[in-house]
Amino acid sequence: MIALVFPGQGSQYIGMGKEFYESYEEAKTIFKNAETLTEIPISKLCFEGPLEELTKTQNLQVCLTVVNIVCFLVLKKLFQRKKIVPTFVSGHSLGEYSALFSAEVLSLEDTLKAVKERGMLMEKAGEKSNSSMYAIIGLSLEELEKILEEFEGLVVISNYNSPQQLVISGVNEALEEVVKKIKEKKAKAVKLKVSAGFHSPIMEFAEKEFSTFLDTLSWKDAKISWVSNVTGIEETSGEKIKALMKKQITSPVRWIDCVNFMFKKGVRVFIEVGPKKVLSRLISQILEGEKIECYNLENLETFKILESRF
Repeated sequence: MIALVFPGQGSQYIGMGKEFYESYEEAKTIFKNAETLTEIPISKLCFEGPLEELTKTQNLQVCLTVVNIVCFLVLKKLFQRKKIVPTFVSGHSLGEYSALFSAEVLSLEDTLKAVKERGMLMEKAGEKSNSSMYAIIGLSLEELEKILEEFEGLVVISNYNSPQQLVISGVNEALEEVVKKIKEKKAKAVKLKVSAGFHSPIMEFAEKEFSTFLDTLSWKDAKISWVSNVTGIEETSGEKIKALMKKQITSPVRWIDCVNFMFKKGVRVFIEVGPKKVLSRLISQILEGEKIECYNLENLETFKILESRF
């Protein structure tokens, strides 16, 4: 069984998607249509930057989603030729929207509308808060939970990425105290390049507004089983998926649960559809010692590897 997984914020780089843009007319059309719809200079930001502009939440969410979708459409053509159908799709945070497009829950237009609105609202919520996120490496979940129990300030676990990597979000003053305690335990705390403490109660303003916006979109039942960050299990009902996406901005990303669920259901091949290999590394950590294959698709070189494999 094969699962497609789509990356979120943190996987971006200048030049992402450029080879497919130059090699596939369909990719060029997706970029141009997306630019018209969102009024964001997507190709310029993706191919030229500057990185500071690309990484602004309101720009990045659209740009990364467009690149993910282009990579998926290239893969879809290969799979159609080879008569391969993936069993599951899933995405990490923002990547859930690319997964929803791939499962035909949302149209291209609705997917892009959603990520543009999401990015704008999350940027706005971030401006209202003095918050951030840290990746915690080398500390067990039990140890981290124990540290957080000792603090009254707003700090929560926002991403369950792998047994080796957890992420915390919170108000900066409280976060600094927690990070200090974590470092005393000889663990690593890396501040993430994001504009606010996502996947936490800090995003309640954005979630409330976004929830109303999501009602304006057309939600269809999934053609491929979609695995939710909120629950860590598969969903196919369009209405249930919409309800989950209304909670997604403040809910933690349960990536460990998502990966374990797909593995237990029989998935042995994971293909990361989009820039870099962030999710591939996390999957390898989660399923350490298991016989699995991880690939990624982001350019012509990785496409050739997949073509030879399948």
